[in-house]
Amino acid sequence: MKIIILCLLSIFTFAIEIQKPQSYQGDENINSWLMSEKLDGIRAYWDGKEFFTRKGKKIYAPSWFTKNFPDFELDGELWTKRDDFENIQSIVMDKTPSLEWKQITYNIFEVPNAKADFIKRLEKANKWFIKNKNNHVQIIKQEKVVNKENLNKYLEEIINKKGEGVIIKDPSKQYHTGRSPFILKVKKAKDMEGVVIGINISQKTKVLKSLAIKLEDGITFNLGTGFTDKQRKYPPKIGDIVTFKYYGFTKNGKPKFASFLHIRKD
Repeated sequence: MKIIILCLLSIFTFAIEIQKPQSYQGDENINSWLMSEKLDGIRAYWDGKEFFTRKGKKIYAPSWFTKNFPDFELDGELWTKRDDFENIQSIVMDKTPSLEWKQITYNIFEVPNAKADFIKRLEKANKWFIKNKNNHVQIIKQEKVVNKENLNKYLEEIINKKGEGVIIKDPSKQYHTGRSPFILKVKKAKDMEGVVIGINISQKTKVLKSLAIKLEDGITFNLGTGFTDKQRKYPPKIGDIVTFKYYGFTKNGKPKFASFLHIRKD
């Protein structure tokens, strides 16, 4: 039991110090910030030699994929296309890299520890890959936020294309780690992760009724919507980390209108 508890406590521990956005509330002064699409892939931190996930797991990318990569750090998203997370995860998290990696691109949104503002940090990566070609690398396009109406319109365009959301960032700030009020994620619904601590099977249908989920703050609740027929027949396992979307919290701190999105293996 002690081992299980320790494992659960360590689930939300980051092995690598990375930037983590806060949620956009709508009352921040964001004029002249930069905005870009938030890609729903596997976040990958390049330490100058290898890729690691946001929780410090090694990513076994093929050598041809990382050809001409720099010896300085990069942060970005391994991605294929919108609404394709499970396929991306199955390719990227395989310890034996396959030819399916040809579908993957590395989309850079940060150059950690570079001594410059955000725009110049991205220029460092861009200049490197102009000289050292790699067709699997892209720099995520940044657009200026004119005002909140402009941001909302951009978000709607992304959502209509089945995208996940938008990241907005104050470009004047030096690189820093941890959660920051100068990096915000903008979404229609919020999302969160929790660990599966129980599986409730319907006595009538003999398939998944709901998952008992434990959050980082210790709150537990039952997650019962968002599952496909296949997922109800073959549900996540105890100990799995799942991502779900929600719309605020109840007075008891439980996510409201929570709906399952996917299992995370990174």
